[in-house]
Amino acid sequence: MIHTQNLTRVFKRKGEAPLIAVDTLSIDVRRGEVFGFLGPNGAGKTTTIRMLAALIGPTRGTATVNGHMLGEDAAAIRRSIGILTETPGMYDTLSAAHNLHIFAQLYGVPEPEKQVEKYLRMLGLWERREDEVGGFSKGMRQKLALARALLHEPDLLFLDEPTSGLDPEAARLVRDFIEELRGQGRTIFLCTHNLDEADRLCDRIALFRTRLLVLDTPANLRRQLFGRQVVFHLRAMLPGLAETVAALPGVQEATAIDHKLLVHVDDPETQNPAIIRALIAAGADLQFVGELRYSLEDVYLQFVQSS
Repeated sequence: MIHTQNLTRVFKRKGEAPLIAVDTLSIDVRRGEVFGFLGPNGAGKTTTIRMLAALIGPTRGTATVNGHMLGEDAAAIRRSIGILTETPGMYDTLSAAHNLHIFAQLYGVPEPEKQVEKYLRMLGLWERREDEVGGFSKGMRQKLALARALLHEPDLLFLDEPTSGLDPEAARLVRDFIEELRGQGRTIFLCTHNLDEADRLCDRIALFRTRLLVLDTPANLRRQLFGRQVVFHLRAMLPGLAETVAALPGVQEATAIDHKLLVHVDDPETQNPAIIRALIAAGADLQFVGELRYSLEDVYLQFVQSS
């Protein structure tokens, strides 16, 4: 769906050194995945979306979007994508339905009435279809903007902070809707500061700060930084248990902390049974076992702060 090679955008500034907003970005976004694009404010995420949506041109590098070459097929790219910006503009004095009809005409949607009703109903706005958008809450405007991005049934969606500023109920509706879109086989390029949201929604994540820092699945990013750690909860810590477990194959380290044994292992699913047998044979009274799970925030901070 998206392929970039050394994509770069430099902004010239009068009396100052040029600003490199995006530096040699090379990524591939696969069809049907939710691709997270995460980074701090000012990292160049929105500039990247604007380039990929053919709204601004790159300074250097190349990209193809839906099979269209950036810089050659800009109109075809814009027709084939949907985009939700962080602060979507609407015609405030017009109704929700009228807003969508205008954009349906711009996109050349074959059955505009049907499409407008479809997405207003899906996003819970049908009963407010004749109300002026100027009186809508931020959450309602965000849902209307999402409907606008989907009117022409694009296979590729760019979503820039889709749940920013929404109350929990509205944010959950938008997240559920993104899940539904993925289930339909659509590709979603998602920028968000909500790391828990990215962890739940994204198949792969790119951490970005002007340059690409790392790209992988959330699980692999955790494993790359922290490995896998299993916590064995015991009724009491017996002498020598940590040393016994540390000597087992596949165990990298075992540390006793109060009544818990923290064990770094290569493959818990394979090695946990052997560890449990060793603990029981050593006389340990095992209460329960759990894997220590680091948050995506831990991963994000490690990579971004070290860049």
